Amino acid sequence: MAMPLRQSIKVATYLAEQKLRRRDKFPLIVELEPLYACNLSCEGCGKIQHPAGVLKQRMPVAQAVGAVLESGAPMVSIAGGEPLMHPQIDEIARQLVAKRKYVFLCTNALLMRKKMDKFTPSPYFAFAVHIDGLRERHDESVAKEGVFDEAVAAIKEAKRRGFRVTTNSTFFNTDTPQTIVEVLDYLNDDLQVDEMMISPAYAYEKAPDQEHFLGVEQTRELFKKAFAGGNRRRWRLNHSPLFLDFLEGKVDFPCTAWAIPNYSLFGWQRPCYLMSDGYVPTYRELVEETDWDKYGRGKDPRCANCMAHCGYEPTAVLATMGSLKESLRALRETVSGNRE
Repeated sequence: MAMPLRQSIKVATYLAEQKLRRRDKFPLIVELEPLYACNLSCEGCGKIQHPAGVLKQRMPVAQAVGAVLESGAPMVSIAGGEPLMHPQIDEIARQLVAKRKYVFLCTNALLMRKKMDKFTPSPYFAFAVHIDGLRERHDESVAKEGVFDEAVAAIKEAKRRGFRVTTNSTFFNTDTPQTIVEVLDYLNDDLQVDEMMISPAYAYEKAPDQEHFLGVEQTRELFKKAFAGGNRRRWRLNHSPLFLDFLEGKVDFPCTAWAIPNYSLFGWQRPCYLMSDGYVPTYRELVEETDWDKYGRGKDPRCANCMAHCGYEPTAVLATMGSLKESLRALRETVSGNRE
């Protein structure tokens, strides 16, 4: 795990505070969606399927920042849509950083070089660029040629200017262990991004392409083979060791989607951003008025093939904090990653 030591300490301190206060449900990171509009039409995403009137909306800065502060989460992932299309996205990020929130701005990078001057390098801020494969594979996944090359150019420019740069890669049932190894080797060794996040393709019901999502057994087999030969330890993966164990099928966890909640133009989405069972205006209402026991694999058929990080990464983090052995294991990997 390559999370910066300062960030690791802040998250660990936050989790300890929640335990002392005997809170059993709290947010670890907020997925903030200040718009749904995008400049790409990816087959695995359904955000732009919203009506034209919704796609024109932009969340006010005060609303976006207020929601994060109300939740109390130490980290924020700003997504969409394409957040760099929001005319005040830099101000949203600036205000959150000023509040010492760790901000990850998720982007397809098409506007990144154009908008980079609006942002300031900070230990609390990172561009999170979506890369689903090498050139041909990535451009096919986003249905547009040239996107991979632009993303690579943007990453290089951001690193030259001193920004933290992370990546997010989603893998489908058309991927093989070799295609995963190739793209992660490239991101880790050639581009030398700071951290990488990986995710099995999840069954997002609004996505145009419903044929290439991964099942649970497919996911486990795919990552078990991709992680072989020491790759998992060598790559700077921004995940807890237990979550990587989970992807390989070494352990299993219940879903804790309340720990990575989604806040969008419609409010707090229940139970997670993959399923739309209504919205509420506050995080407190999301936690207290959602029947969490009815969600997860084996409970809701919509959850049958889900291994998404929004449900299972926080469970792995909480399990790590509850075990001295796993806490020491995570600390070793954090320190090792920060020495590379």
